[in-house]
Amino acid sequence: MKVITPNEVAEAAGGNKYLGVLVAARYAREINALPLGNSPYGPKKLTTQALQELTSGQLEFRLVKRRRQAS
Repeated sequence: MKVITPNEVAEAAGGNKYLGVLVAARYAREINALPLGNSPYGPKKLTTQALQELTSGQLEFRLVKRRRQAS
C-alpha cells in the first residue's frame, strides 16, 4: 500500500494541500454516485483511489469562481 504524503498532494494541487484534499474528496463523491456495477475500482477505498489519481496526474481539475447571488 502506497502512502500519499501531504507534500505530494500539495504538488499535484498547485501548492495547496487543502485544495488537493478537497478535489480528491469531490472526485470520490462523483465515483460513489456511479451504480455499484459500473465502478471500475472494485474493493479499493474511493478516497484512496482519488488521492492516487490526483498525485499521479490522472485527475485534472480547474477552479471556477462562485456566482454572486442577486440581492
